[in-house]
Amino acid sequence: MSPAVTHTPSDESRHKRERRKEARPGELLVAALDLFVEKGFAATRVEEVAQRAGVSKGTLFLYFPSKVELFKAVVQHHLSGLFREWNAEFDTFTGSTADMVRYCMNQWWERVGATQVSGITKLVMTEAHQFPEVAHFYREEVIEPGNALIRRILQRGVDRGEFRELDIGYAIYSIIAPMIFIIMWKTTSGMPNVDPSAFVASQADIILRGLQACPPPTPPSHT
Repeated sequence: MSPAVTHTPSDESRHKRERRKEARPGELLVAALDLFVEKGFAATRVEEVAQRAGVSKGTLFLYFPSKVELFKAVVQHHLSGLFREWNAEFDTFTGSTADMVRYCMNQWWERVGATQVSGITKLVMTEAHQFPEVAHFYREEVIEPGNALIRRILQRGVDRGEFRELDIGYAIYSIIAPMIFIIMWKTTSGMPNVDPSAFVASQADIILRGLQACPPPTPPSHT
């Protein structure tokens, strides 16, 4: 029978420190997201992020060498991965393209618009002109993948004959515009007396009615 393994207080302390070290990047990203949304990019100081996460400024810089790199990590952690997930979901999607549009808009609201992450969109729209590196990164990580995903959905509808022939490059914005609107409305006025889910459903219905392929006219009967 093998002897029982005992853990000394020093072992337990070391394990706690190791677990704490592994958790720090995530804690810093949560603190950074909160502060970026509350104060904006320019007004947020790395010292505040470190303090809110319960670490020193020096510890923060071990993981993120600058505020810009910290912002990039926030975007990658909370937004970039969503597009990979959604593309993978649509690879196996068996419903109609209209269902896909509704699903896309609802998922975007539930996982971005209704969450703290929506504040990042507002931040970029209001401050990107001051920080070109931030704007360029957000375009590469969020805007371009998002546009590509919507283009893919619309092209599917056209190819299957569900949607009429259209300028997909501009049609993309028909889906993006109401989602940007609801974010700005939410983050500035709190959307009084508005049900966000009903708003998204209404916008999806309006968009889809404009996208639908019209059946060929019935030739007049000759009697």
